[in-house]
Amino acid sequence: MGLVGHANGLGLGQNSPNISNGTGLSGDHLMLPSDPNFVSIIPSGGLGTWSASATNISTMPKVHTNAALHLLQWPLIRDLVSRPYDPQILLQLEMAREPLHSLAKTPGVDLSNTAAYIEAYFDRVNVWYACVNPYTWRSHYRSALSNGFREGPESCIVLLVLALGQASLRGSISRIVPHEDPPGLQYFTAAWVLLPGMMTSNSVLAAQCHLLAAAYLFYLVRPLEAWNLLCTTSTKLQLLLMSPNRVPPDQRELTERIYWNALLFESDLLAELDLPHSGVVAFEENVGLPGGFEGDENEAVGRDDLWYFLAEIALRRLLNRVSQLIYSKDSMASTTSLEPVVAELDFQLMQWYESLPGPLQFPFTRTVLADPVQTVLRLRFYACRTIIYRPYILAVLDNEQAVLDPAVRDSCHKCLEASIRQLEHITAHHAGHMPYLWQGALSIVSQTLLVMGATMSPSLCSILMTLVPHRETIDQIINDVVMEIERYAVLAPSLSLAAEIIKEAEVRRRTFLST
Repeated sequence: MGLVGHANGLGLGQNSPNISNGTGLSGDHLMLPSDPNFVSIIPSGGLGTWSASATNISTMPKVHTNAALHLLQWPLIRDLVSRPYDPQILLQLEMAREPLHSLAKTPGVDLSNTAAYIEAYFDRVNVWYACVNPYTWRSHYRSALSNGFREGPESCIVLLVLALGQASLRGSISRIVPHEDPPGLQYFTAAWVLLPGMMTSNSVLAAQCHLLAAAYLFYLVRPLEAWNLLCTTSTKLQLLLMSPNRVPPDQRELTERIYWNALLFESDLLAELDLPHSGVVAFEENVGLPGGFEGDENEAVGRDDLWYFLAEIALRRLLNRVSQLIYSKDSMASTTSLEPVVAELDFQLMQWYESLPGPLQFPFTRTVLADPVQTVLRLRFYACRTIIYRPYILAVLDNEQAVLDPAVRDSCHKCLEASIRQLEHITAHHAGHMPYLWQGALSIVSQTLLVMGATMSPSLCSILMTLVPHRETIDQIINDVVMEIERYAVLAPSLSLAAEIIKEAEVRRRTFLST
C-alpha cells in the first residue's frame, strides 16, 4: 500500500516529506519492515478536509457532549432513568472518594519474586505504555539495589515496575476478591513514600515516576488520583520541553514517550470528566513520535514494542477530532451538514486500520481474539466508529421519520453494528483492564444505553434485528453487560453509579417493551 494513494485520509498531501526506505520509525511516518512502501499511521499537521483550521483539532475540546451520561438526556433513553443526572456527578463522586488508606503505612517490601514481576512487566505491561527502557533497566535496578530501594528516582521506577508487573499476573482487577489488597500494592506503597522527593525534581526520570504511578492508579480504577499525578507529569514535561537543550540527548526518546502517555491519558479522562486541561497539549506539534530505544540487544531485559503505542496515539488523535468536529459546542446540528464530516472521519478511521502493521491488524470476524493487543484495538476501533455515527441515532430518536432518508438509515446501521460488536463478548474487555478499565466501562455503558434506546424505537429496532435477529439475544447481551458492570461497581463510586443506572434502565426498558 503506497503513501500517496491513501494520503488524504491521513492528512498527508502528495508532497509529504519523503523518507528513505528502511525499517523503523521516523517522524510522523511508520515504515514496515516487510513493505518497501511505507504508510503513515499519524496525520502530520493537516487533516484532509480541515487542514486550514486555526486550532489544533486533534485535541480535546474544552466543552463537549461526548461523555456517557449525556445520553441520559436523549429522547426515549431519558425514560430509562427515574431522575435526571447532572453529567458532573461522576466527577463529584470521585472527588468525594475515600483516599487509599494503605498509603499511610510504612511498607516492608518482599524482593523474593522480583525476576518474575520484571519479566511480567516487560511481557504484559510495557506494550500499553512503552515508557520503560529495557536497555537501561539493569543499571536502574543496580542503583535501586545500592540505595536499598529507599531513595532516588531509580528506586521509585523499579518499585512501580514491580507493582505493575505483579498486577499483570492476576487478570482483571474486577475479578479479585474485594477487601483483599490488590496485587502490587506493597511495591506501589513503597514507591509512594519516594514520590514527594520526585515531586520537586524536574528531571525526566521524576516525570517517569509520576507517569508510572498514575498507570498503577488507573489499574486500581482511581481516575482522579491518576489525574493528579498526570498534572504533575505534565508540568515537568512542559518545563523540559520549553527549551530544547533541557532534555539530555540520551533522554529525548524517553521524554517523547512520557509525553504521549500523558496526552493519551489526559484525553481519555477529559472525554468523560469536566477537568481543567493541563496545557501539555500545546507541545503536541513539536514533540516527535517515539522511534525506538537504542542499546545493546544483550543488555535488554524485554522487547521494546512500539507498534501498539503508535497506533493508540493515532487513534486517540482521531477520537479527539471526533469530539471537536461532532460533539463540541460549535459542531453541526443537522444530519445533512454532518454527512461530509462523518464520511471523512470514518474514512480516516479505515485509513488508521489499514496502516496498522500486520500483527496488529485485527480481523473483523465476530469471534473472540486470542491476542490482547488486537482485542483492545478492535474494541477501540468500534468505540470510535460508534461515536462517529451516534448523532444519527439521536436524529431518529428525535423524529422517527428521519430514518426514511437512506443515508440516515445506513448511518444508524453502522452505529448499532459497532455498538453490538463491543458488547457481544463482554469479557473480551478484560484484555484492556490494566490501562483502560474505567474508560472502557463508561464506553460500554454508553453503547448499552444506545442499544436499549434502539430497542424502544420501531425504526431503530428493525435495523437492530438485521444485526441480531432474535430479541432474546439482544436481551441476553444487555443482561451480560448489566452483570459485568455490577462487578465493577466496587472498584469506583463513579462505576457504582454507572452500574445502578444501567440496572435501573434495563428494568424500565423491559417494562416499556412489555406494555
